[in-house]
Amino acid sequence: MPKYVIEREIPGAGSMTPEQMKAVSQTSCGVLSKMGSEIQWVNSFVTPDKIYCIYIAPNEEMVREHARQGGFPANSVSKVMAMIDPTTAE
Repeated sequence: MPKYVIEREIPGAGSMTPEQMKAVSQTSCGVLSKMGSEIQWVNSFVTPDKIYCIYIAPNEEMVREHARQGGFPANSVSKVMAMIDPTTAE
């Protein structure tokens, strides 16, 4: 199943409180539960003004539908073509 990187422009994202992050996570999980097992949230990286999320889904449209239902921005959705890490150099 393809992986996607979603860029969400959220000014002040890095300043969210733990309670705010929990609420956003709960909203996301609630939408995912309704959408079924085809789409999965792997993890997210919070930066000062953006959140980068990794999702597994059959297509980009499903990723965008999750964002729409959750009220989240999805400024960019990119399909992961390959993964590399330090062991790739070996």
